[in-house]
Amino acid sequence: MITVIAAIAENNALGKNNDLIWHLPADLKRFKTVTTGNYILMGRNTFESIGKPLPNRTTIIITRNKNYLKDGCLIAHSLEEALEMAKEQEQIFIIGGAQIYKETLAKDLADQLDITLVHKEFDADVYFPIIDKKLWKETKREDFKADDKNKYDYSFISYQKS
Repeated sequence: MITVIAAIAENNALGKNNDLIWHLPADLKRFKTVTTGNYILMGRNTFESIGKPLPNRTTIIITRNKNYLKDGCLIAHSLEEALEMAKEQEQIFIIGGAQIYKETLAKDLADQLDITLVHKEFDADVYFPIIDKKLWKETKREDFKADDKNKYDYSFISYQKS
């Protein structure tokens, strides 16, 4: 099972200057719970914005740089190579960034989408691809209001291929 997991704004904004635009502790907690114990695949820029391998997960970094090495991480030079490295895993998470999301969806490689939708529009320099509702069916949704820890209204939405 290959799952694309992302937090996006209503205008599909993902981030700016290689960083998240918002801080939603509930989303970070959910991300940790969902991905722990699994393989996570990401582009080099996403890894560098995180800064280190995430605990209790196997990190595969996708980069075109043949000399790139990071302690505690596996390195792949294409999305296909990364998926091949993780093929024995029951659950694989694609966690970003924008180029990796775009390629995954364009090549129809994902089985499901796990989206945190932040109910606001943001100025960004990277965006998530538009989710084609003809290809993806919403299967679960949990809506939350902003609170003292989470500044914006948000929803956790799961999609399966139609």
